[in-house]
Formats: sequence, structure tokens, C-alpha cells
Amino acid sequence: MTHREKLGILVGGGPAPGINAVIGAATIRARLEDVEVLGIEDGFEWIMQGDIDHVRPLTIDNTSRIHFRGGSFINLARANPTTSPELLENTVLALLRLGITQLITIGGDDTAFSAMKLEEKGAGRLRVAHVPKTIDNDLDLPPHVDTFGYQTARHIGVEILKNLMVDARTTSRWYFVITMGRKAGHLALGIGKAAGATLTLIPEEFRTPIRLRTLVDTLAGAVIKRLADGRRDGVAVIAEGVVLRIDPHDLAQLERAERDAHGNIAIADVNLGEILKAEVLGRLKRFGLKARIADKDIGYELRCADPIPFDMEYARDLGYCAAKLLLGGGGSAMISMQAGHFVPIPFATLLDAETGRAKVRMVDVHSARYAIARRYMIRIRRDDFEDRQALARYAAVAAVSVEEFRAQFEYLIDDEPPSLELLRRTAPDRESAESDTRA
Repeated sequence: MTHREKLGILVGGGPAPGINAVIGAATIRARLEDVEVLGIEDGFEWIMQGDIDHVRPLTIDNTSRIHFRGGSFINLARANPTTSPELLENTVLALLRLGITQLITIGGDDTAFSAMKLEEKGAGRLRVAHVPKTIDNDLDLPPHVDTFGYQTARHIGVEILKNLMVDARTTSRWYFVITMGRKAGHLALGIGKAAGATLTLIPEEFRTPIRLRTLVDTLAGAVIKRLADGRRDGVAVIAEGVVLRIDPHDLAQLERAERDAHGNIAIADVNLGEILKAEVLGRLKRFGLKARIADKDIGYELRCADPIPFDMEYARDLGYCAAKLLLGGGGSAMISMQAGHFVPIPFATLLDAETGRAKVRMVDVHSARYAIARRYMIRIRRDDFEDRQALARYAAVAAVSVEEFRAQFEYLIDDEPPSLELLRRTAPDRESAESDTRA
């Protein structure tokens, strides 16, 4: 690498705690090698138009303490250079005019796809390393590896949920809490399970398309079940991504919602919490039941939070490795840390053969982790219909016969995963273990 070459850093997509830690660590690593670093402001917004005026020098002095703070030191945007070959070529040429031949991109699956296509368009003129960032935790990493920002977002989300749970109990109301998670339910499940929410709904648990009635009956059934236990309160956590799987015939708002530069529906325009609140209240009214329900979105409160120590350290490791890879002549990879070791994931393995886009990691609803979460939820379950006494209590609350309650709600168990079966150790295994212990 010559001194004329520079390292560029840009951030795409939405905010996530830890972005600044990546920027700072990468900058320090490069500057120690006497490589100039430029922060590209607002993601691809300007450079894909050929505008090279929106950059700033990054130095050790101006980045050495930014890892403590949320947000993005160089801002970000959802601009998409992959919508045309011209925009991609503009981006490559703009970077080369700036003297940038190595680029670190920080972002989610859309930015990862842009990074892949940018290096491809560069045809050897540009080397790119991508650092996976999203509070949704849905990039294609091994199951045990989180994306940076997720743990901080979950931590802040649990703190919010704790307060809502106390308020719900104090005021005898329900909260329908909508969390971020456009495609996968990792964040909703992580928050709901850790906090002990009444129930959590994620897109992966339903067959597609989801009928709105299924969501409404799941929530109404949980309210009825709580009432049968003498409780008028509860907190349901719902991943926003369920809205994208609802049958369009059931939700006209989907057609009217705006889309971003990557074609994603602006979920906030759909007001899922308000819709579910109104529908559930109407469903309960048909049983002669009343409930107090408040809907609340959490997400923007999580995205720009100061990172917790886990994400500070994790993101700094990722930033260091991204710079190290490029400075050493590598590239064309997504950066990961696995069991304390740097593992580059080649761009070629990230594409989904069916969609042609970056792969998305979904919640495994057949895992022990999900089965345990499901078991602690208060919602209509398969074993409710095997317990005549419990079923009679629920039917009494709804003021219908047991047969009518079964007819209206039993369909909800059709997609319920099987219960978790933990393997029991055999007697010889136990004896061997005891022998090992005595030894």
C-alpha cells in the first residue's frame, strides 16, 4: 500500500449502538500504519451521485473516544447505489477520485449487498470489507454470533419493558409493544424472553401469509387466559416484521405505505399497534369482555443508545479486523468474530440463491431457546385443550360453551411447535459421571 492510497469508511442503513466503536478502532489501526482515513458522510447518499465534498478526515485525535457514544460520527443513510449500474460506477469513480482504494462499509443486509456489488463493479480497483451491524440480529452469521448493537438494544428494551410491566400491573391494563425487527424476530424474542413478557409474537412462528384474525385471536386468547387467572394486565411484545407477512387482503395499509431506497416498506406507516389494539378490543367485546390496552412502539429509543461494554469491545474488535484485513491486501469479506477469533466470511457465500440478495438469519422456532421462551408465555396452547378444567375456566370467562371456545380458538395450535424433549442420561452415563467426579 502506498501513502497515496486511502482507507474510506461509510455507514449505511439505520443506527445501531457500536458504530462509533468500529469507526474509531479502524481509524486508529490505519493511522498507526500511516494510512490516511476518510469518513464518508451520509452513507452512499452523495458519492453515488459523484459528489466527493461530503467527507471528513478521521484521525486518532478525533476518534479515540467516540466508542463510548451512540449514533454515527459520520452520519448514515439508506441510499442504495445498486439500483443502477451508473450509480455503482459513480460510487467507484468518486472513491477513486478521493484516493480511496480500500473501503469499510458498516451496515445490515442491504448495505452488505451494496458492498458486494460495489466491489464487483470496482473490478479490482477497490477492495471492500463489510462489518455487520443491525439491532435486528438477522445477518447470516453462525447462530451463536450476534451482530453488534443487538445486545445493547435488547438491554435497553428490557429496561423499558420492565417499567411497562409494572405500569401494566399497577393500572390493570395491557401493553402491545411493537419492537424493531423487519424480517426476523430476534430482538422481540430477546427482549420478551429476558423480561418475562406475557407473550411474544414473531414472524417465524406463523405460516405465510398470516391472517390478521390469527394475530388477533392469539392476543385475545392470552387476555382471556389471564382473566381466568384473575389478572387484568399483561404485556405482549410483537416484532414489527409480522406486518410484512400479513395477508394484504386483511391489511389495506400495506399497499399505501411508503418504501425506502431498498424497496422496504416503511413499517411505521402501518401503525400495527393501533390496528391490533382496535381489533382485539372488538374481538373481546363480542364475548362481552372489556380490557384496557395501550400500544407502544420501541425501537428509535434503542438504536442510538450508548453501547454497553459488550458492544463497545465487540465492535472495536470488528473495526480493528476490518482495517487489518484491508491493510494486509485482503477484502471481499464480511468481518466476524467467532469464539474470540477473527473469521472472514467471503462475500460469495452471503448471497441467497433464490432472492439474489444477502441472506437473512431467522429465529429457529425448533430450537431449545425458542421452545423454552414459548413454554413461559401465557397464550392458548395445545395442552389447554387437553385439560378440561382449564378449558372450562376459559370458556366461562368468554361466556361461551366449552365446545364454542374450542371451535373459535383451537385452530391456533395448528402451528405450535412440539414441546421440548430433553434427552435423559442413561444410568451408565450417570454412574460414569459420578465415578469421574469421585476420581
